[in-house]
Amino acid sequence: MDSDPEQPKPLPLSDQVRESEIDSVSEPLIDHSEESFSVSAAVLPFLFPAFGGLLYGYDIGATSGATISLESPTLSGTTWYDLSSVQIGLVVSGSLYGALIGSVLAFTIADFLGRRRELILSSLMYLIGALLTGFAPNFVILVIGRFIYGIGIGLAMHAAPMYIAETAPSQIRGTLISLKEFFIVLGMLLGYIIGSLFVDLQSGWRYMYSVSSPISIAMSIGMFFLPPSPRWLLLCAIQGKGQVADTKEFAVSCLCRLRGKSADYGVSRQVEFMLDELAVGGVEEKVGFREVFQGKCLKALVIGAGLVFFQQVTGQPSVLYYAATILQSAGFSAAADATRVSVLLGLLKLIMTGVAVLVVDKLGRRPLLIGGVSGIAFSLFLLSSYYTLLKEIPAVAVVALLVYVGCYQLSFGPIGWLMISEIFPLKLRGRGLSIAVLINFGSNALVTFAFSPLEALVGTGILFAGFGVIAIASLLFIFFIVPETKGLTLEEIEAKIL
Repeated sequence: MDSDPEQPKPLPLSDQVRESEIDSVSEPLIDHSEESFSVSAAVLPFLFPAFGGLLYGYDIGATSGATISLESPTLSGTTWYDLSSVQIGLVVSGSLYGALIGSVLAFTIADFLGRRRELILSSLMYLIGALLTGFAPNFVILVIGRFIYGIGIGLAMHAAPMYIAETAPSQIRGTLISLKEFFIVLGMLLGYIIGSLFVDLQSGWRYMYSVSSPISIAMSIGMFFLPPSPRWLLLCAIQGKGQVADTKEFAVSCLCRLRGKSADYGVSRQVEFMLDELAVGGVEEKVGFREVFQGKCLKALVIGAGLVFFQQVTGQPSVLYYAATILQSAGFSAAADATRVSVLLGLLKLIMTGVAVLVVDKLGRRPLLIGGVSGIAFSLFLLSSYYTLLKEIPAVAVVALLVYVGCYQLSFGPIGWLMISEIFPLKLRGRGLSIAVLINFGSNALVTFAFSPLEALVGTGILFAGFGVIAIASLLFIFFIVPETKGLTLEEIEAKIL
């Protein structure tokens, strides 16, 4: 083919779709014994998309130190260091606003660009945002840089789990997508460490934000040389954007690269199954906005959006907000420095996420969610009891904090992103996942901005008890609504669960 293989020439769809080859969706769609792969070949298709998560986490970590540096009269290196609370809020939350914009943008461009090119675009947004922020001559340019970086976050957190899910072997899909959450936490830890190193330097905040630039460049170059998602290629062909025979041949070539093996019957058969499932799913025509809220996609949206909503409204931003105060009250002298406290919590988050990565494809999604969210509910009520009844025993608050962070990283942290990447049907995966990501960032913003007024209204103890009640509600949601997807291909999830 002479044209870009990711954008085949539109041709009419006539007898290209075969329907008689599928006897029943109740039978396994793919023999897992045929889905052989090379572990080394699976590394790069995971690593470069995961850089998008690393850069998201790095922004969270670096910003905590950057605001300290930016407000310092002696270390800021600017004449506009005397920032108001609103201006500091724009610096801290600018990337969150940008991520909301990026999520909305992803809804309209995801299926047009494809997963790979969306990730390339996100890496460019990361790079432009980091450079604008790091070299900002005034506050306005700084905020613009934060917004642009945030757009990169929104695009990356939409496309990265989708690309990994669609290209990873089903046997290790859960591990790899959960490992992306590990990269987010690793990015936070890196941001905290870089922040602690540069916080005492003149204009240290510039270095903190600029450090992400080389990672953005590596992500862009890496994604440029990776193959597109075979499933997305076949979807485009079925919808009349290319010649099925040529696209099928190219999809086989891409899948061979992703599996690290030469073309054989197993690879060709996997592509055949993908194409057959698309034919049975009736995806020949482009989907409209209303279809996202109908049929299979509505069920997937309830599951995915519900998980990421509860992920945030169980108080995750608020508990971490109180982390330094809790550790200081327990008498930890090292906790006086907020950046060092953050490093300690970052290490705990990293360890617990690593545990989730190791067991998610063995234990399954539901056991981790049920066990982890049960621990979250317990820790929130324990925190509430500390602030209402047990203020003389600070060890209670420390235990509650550690239990909360550990259980969150075993459950909602990695499993939320994993489920939304694999639960949506292919024809609506791009749009459905963009809505889920939008809900994630939107509910994060809601909890962040509502916490202080609610705390003043009802008190810290009652507020954490309220989060505990929401955690119990989320546990019921998981128990009755969220399915188990361990070991299933994406096609089997669509055929058997939705």
